[in-house]
Amino acid sequence: MNNPNEVLASAAVGGHPVRHLAIEANGGSFHVVEQGEGPAVLFLHGFPDTVETRRSQMQTVVDNGYCAIALDMRGFGDSYSPDDPSQHSGAYIVGDLIGILDALNVPTAVIVSHDWGADHGQRAMVMRPDRFSAIISISIPFLPRGELSTWDMLRSRGLGGLYYAFEMMQPEMDDRIADASKSIPSALYWMSGDPAEGTGWDPIDAKRDMFRPAPEVLPSWADPAYVKHNIETFQRTGFHGGLNQYRGVQSTFEHLAAFKDVLIQQPSLYIWGDADGLCRLFHPVPPTLEELRQTAPGPVDVVRLEGVGHWPHHEARERVNAEIIKFLHGPDAPAPANAR
Repeated sequence: MNNPNEVLASAAVGGHPVRHLAIEANGGSFHVVEQGEGPAVLFLHGFPDTVETRRSQMQTVVDNGYCAIALDMRGFGDSYSPDDPSQHSGAYIVGDLIGILDALNVPTAVIVSHDWGADHGQRAMVMRPDRFSAIISISIPFLPRGELSTWDMLRSRGLGGLYYAFEMMQPEMDDRIADASKSIPSALYWMSGDPAEGTGWDPIDAKRDMFRPAPEVLPSWADPAYVKHNIETFQRTGFHGGLNQYRGVQSTFEHLAAFKDVLIQQPSLYIWGDADGLCRLFHPVPPTLEELRQTAPGPVDVVRLEGVGHWPHHEARERVNAEIIKFLHGPDAPAPANAR
């Protein structure tokens, strides 16, 4: 751990070595996976997930001449997980990302992000435009820091007693979902586009909770090795660190007061599944490029995936991979200036 680039393990995938690193950054140790050479693409995951969620996308960008970097985010897997929820705010997490890029000698990177990773990646775009040149957000659109925090905004809409995240913040949630052998498959299935219409995850209907018992057979799109890794990881670590992502949202709002109303100016791409309960809640009508430009003036495109839920990078793996490469190669989304 004393060496910031200590190699924990290395294996060749598709002819490109995969390097597992323990990197000291921002007061803690982070499990980072690096593969390939070239301009840097940084992958950020959400909840409940780990670094392994991005294997297919990492391989795709490596095959196209980029260096893929991914990490267990703060609170997850083998990375730093402080107990204080306020230390899981976006300000701290952007600091983690900068520390990791510094340790790897990466001047700039394009971000590819999902779920909470998208939220944190978007904050990074606003806070450090000198280090992050473009972003692909999956499932979560960008909302600039405004007058109200996310939780206060939901309360103002009458969703304070309904929205799922308020339950996720409760202390008893740690124990409720502690058995990862059940909670991980449940979240994968119910949040996907596989359940029959009207039965999948609904973030404001407790009867359609993401952690309900799921069919014993995994969806065909779920890589068994990935699911096994996530189950084993959360059985070992528990969910407390991941749940602190929800508990730290108010701190994010408070810590980012200086960035009120700041928009994302860099090129961006938004990918979403129209069967995603979260997307249906926040934009029941498909968002247009013009609408997205109100908060992120530089978007290149918005991609709607029909019949796909909250896991586009798994459910529609080939399409998402193709859109990532199209964006990276596009004239409106220049690659970072570094060559690794």
